[in-house]
Amino acid sequence: MTDQSPVQVDFWFDPLCPWAWITSRWMLEVAKVRPVEPRWHVMSLAVLNEKRDDLPVGYKERMAQAWGPVRVCVAAEQKFGNDAVLPLYTAIGNRFHNEKAERNRGTIEAALAEAGLPPDLADAIDSTEYDEAVRASHTDGIERVGLDVGTPIIAVGDASIFGPVVTPIPRGEAAGKLWDGVRLCLETPGFYELKRSRLAPPIFD
Repeated sequence: MTDQSPVQVDFWFDPLCPWAWITSRWMLEVAKVRPVEPRWHVMSLAVLNEKRDDLPVGYKERMAQAWGPVRVCVAAEQKFGNDAVLPLYTAIGNRFHNEKAERNRGTIEAALAEAGLPPDLADAIDSTEYDEAVRASHTDGIERVGLDVGTPIIAVGDASIFGPVVTPIPRGEAAGKLWDGVRLCLETPGFYELKRSRLAPPIFD
């Protein structure tokens, strides 16, 4: 780690997305070896896909489930500040992705307890009270990169990018080197895209 002042990295995620989960864990690895300070925000796959009529039935059902976790994250942030978001996201993500837990109220309540947050925040799952804030956070992220991408979104200042999509989680200096490359892309005027087909499923170890 150098003595440089930390660079704020804004990170948008949907707790349901396994690829965003891996990228978020990579971002935490980066923070160990580079002077970065992640700040966490929700975006919503449900909002992103709500106007699409070509989605398979199973995916539509998952999008209906996607509202609950982001609502709870926003409720936690509104009541306890942004510092509450990462611990809650970590607790939810470990259960959803690593433990393959049911994506239901019981799982969310367990995650809230682990994050030191009151269980009644789970009431947000079925409430539209936080939807305006969810949409605002989503829009803040997605408008930086365009509508033809998803989660995660990373921003440093005015430069933003979708991704990186990677598996398994890069750790140690490997995480730092990937960050160096992503940062170079972010800071290159006119840079838009690097991509290849995904040949492996998400690996959470």
